[in-house]
Amino acid sequence: MARQRSKKYKEILETARQLFWKHGYRRVTVEEICREAETSKMTFYRYFSNKLELAKAVFDAVAEKGMHDFKAVLYSDTSPSEKLENMLRLKLEGTNEISNEFVSDFYNNEDLGLKQYIEEKTQTFLKEVIEDIRIAQQKGWFRKDMKPEFFLYMSQKSIDLMNDEYLKSFITRRRK
Repeated sequence: MARQRSKKYKEILETARQLFWKHGYRRVTVEEICREAETSKMTFYRYFSNKLELAKAVFDAVAEKGMHDFKAVLYSDTSPSEKLENMLRLKLEGTNEISNEFVSDFYNNEDLGLKQYIEEKTQTFLKEVIEDIRIAQQKGWFRKDMKPEFFLYMSQKSIDLMNDEYLKSFITRRRK
C-alpha cells in the first residue's frame, strides 16, 4: 500500500475530509476535491475508484486516528480521572467540526451504503475500545465492577449534554 502513504494521497484525503465535514458528502464533487487538493482527476482516480471509495477512506482515516488518540490517552502516565477527562475531550473534539449535513448524507442515503459501512466499522472500533477498557480495569485504572459498555454510554451522554444548547445557555463568560 505504498500509494496510500504518498503525499498526494494524503492531500486528497485531507482535502476531502475538510470539504465533506464543511459541506456534506453530496454537495462536494470530485472536481472540487481535485481543485482544492491541486491535483488532476487522473491522479485522483489512481488512488480512488470514485467519490464513495474516497469517503470510506476518509472515514477509515478518521477512525484510525481516533483510535490511536484514544489509546495514547488510555495508556498515558496520568491519573484515571485525567484519562477520563482527556477521553471525553477527544470525543467532543472529534465530533465538533462535523457538519450536520455530512452526517445526514451518510445516514439518510441508503443507496450509498455508507450507513452500513460506518455502522460495521463503528462496531469493530467499539469492540476494540471495550477490550482496552477491560485491560485498564485489570491494571486498576478503572473500577472493575463497571461494565465497559456503561462507560461508552455515559461518555456519549456526556457529549450530548455538552452540546445541548439549552444547557449551554446557562454558561456565561465573565468579562475581565
